[in-house]
Amino acid sequence: MSKTEEKVVSEAETESSVAKRGRRGTMRGAVLHAPGDVRFEERSIPTIQEPTDAILRISATCVCGSDLWPYRGIQAISGPTPMGHEYCGIVEEVGSAVRKIKPGQFVVGSFFASDNTCAICQAGFQSRCVQAQPLGAEGAQAPFLRVPLADGTLVATPDIPPDDLVPSLLAASDVLGTGWFAADAAAAGPGKTVAVVGDGAVGLLGILSAQQMGAERIIAMSRHETRQRLAREFGATDIVTERGDEGVARIKDMTDGLGAHSVIEAVGTQESMMQAIRSTRPGGHVGFVGVTHGVQLPGMELFFAEVHLLGGPAPVRGYLPELIDLIWKRKINPGKVFDLTLPLDQVAEGYRAMDQRRAIKTLLLP
Repeated sequence: MSKTEEKVVSEAETESSVAKRGRRGTMRGAVLHAPGDVRFEERSIPTIQEPTDAILRISATCVCGSDLWPYRGIQAISGPTPMGHEYCGIVEEVGSAVRKIKPGQFVVGSFFASDNTCAICQAGFQSRCVQAQPLGAEGAQAPFLRVPLADGTLVATPDIPPDDLVPSLLAASDVLGTGWFAADAAAAGPGKTVAVVGDGAVGLLGILSAQQMGAERIIAMSRHETRQRLAREFGATDIVTERGDEGVARIKDMTDGLGAHSVIEAVGTQESMMQAIRSTRPGGHVGFVGVTHGVQLPGMELFFAEVHLLGGPAPVRGYLPELIDLIWKRKINPGKVFDLTLPLDQVAEGYRAMDQRRAIKTLLLP
């Protein structure tokens, strides 16, 4: 019996006592109080609030690159804020209107709750669902998580996964799903040259995604040796260390002066966005998924660039069945982006390590 399976048995044994007390009380989770000030402190244990809710016991969570924006003070917070929006775990309880998701299942969900039935969801943009709710508001860096719109948000795995698959399944909830969306939006595919701006977890998994989509050439733009190695492992064929205009010139030199067919932007700054657009050939595609801060696009340059732009918060829910299947069959191993694993009560160190670029991505285990 794996550790994950043993944990499920233990959880089942305690379920009746948990149910008797209605899961009232407190747990400890990550709360951001101010820039650089993440604390592992008492929070209320989540409960069913709507009949479409589910409560998960978290098996694994992590720190996201986008969590660093408020951590660094670039994105303001109004007060103590529960943190975390990436998650996978065991369903402990469901609301009376939940029909597809069952207690005891191991599930993965998106960082946006969605009904997966509205016209926007059906068009493939679940992150902009008419009922969309951000999971970050619930705070997934904790032992328990409330997931609204459970039937539309969560996808169950075929069985309880072995321990070694859990990191990859966790990656599917955001960074893999976001990298996949970026590659898809950039129209990566056979015969295409793909350039990737950003060597964080999303950029690296954008490389993996482009490779899975059959891209002929994948250029990783990175200055960090450890990330370059992982980029190569995920499918990068070339490494470019230059940035900004120098990086654009290098991409043009490598593509007969034309630029890449497909460019993934996975940072969210003015420089990275313009580097992505300028690295794309006329008629090419930019998939931008870096959370933008202070980005302003010059209208005349954009007008004459004649490139396709598609991006924003990734509609991860639409990709989850395919991604879970690839992971379950061990065709991809996105969990390799986690190069630091810590117990959840050391979450503050996980933030520091990513902020100081000592880690690509921190895995947290309750």
